[in-house]
Amino acid sequence: MINFEEELKKFHPSLEVEEVEENVYHHKPMDITDLLQEMLKEMKNQNQDQDQY
Repeated sequence: MINFEEELKKFHPSLEVEEVEENVYHHKPMDITDLLQEMLKEMKNQNQDQDQY
């Protein structure tokens, strides 16, 4: 029979998982709405720059 408490004590997460967790917790990941908003902002800035000429 498996002793889950003992097995949990042996568990060590992989480095990749820890790196991902750190990035997710310390940096806000972008979703599609954030990307679209950023693109719209850039397009507006480009249009304003072109209008000045």
